[in-house]
Amino acid sequence: MESTNQPSSTGLDPNLAGLLTYLLGFVTGLVFLVIEKQSSYVRFHAYQSTIVSLGLFIASFVLAAIPLLGAILVLVLNGVSLVLWVLLMVKAFQGERFKLPILGDLAEERSGLP
Repeated sequence: MESTNQPSSTGLDPNLAGLLTYLLGFVTGLVFLVIEKQSSYVRFHAYQSTIVSLGLFIASFVLAAIPLLGAILVLVLNGVSLVLWVLLMVKAFQGERFKLPILGDLAEERSGLP
């Protein structure tokens, strides 16, 4: 369990705010990056949400441009995205700083975590 004892400047419980950063992908990620000033836990999840969802959005767009095979790959990517989305929201709500490989490192660097 990651320390979530830092209060969130949003007035929300940090675990709930962490979950909400993933709710609408990069949209809520960016919103929380703008409004969160205190909690490095919430900022980590906001950065990770933004980086992951933008990456998946771009990958989906690129794959969709490939005739036939692209449509199949987009379906697979959408399934993986759904599972990842639920996993990240659950982990954030449980108070865990679940860090994805590579992208989680980028989020950690930018969030101000030690």
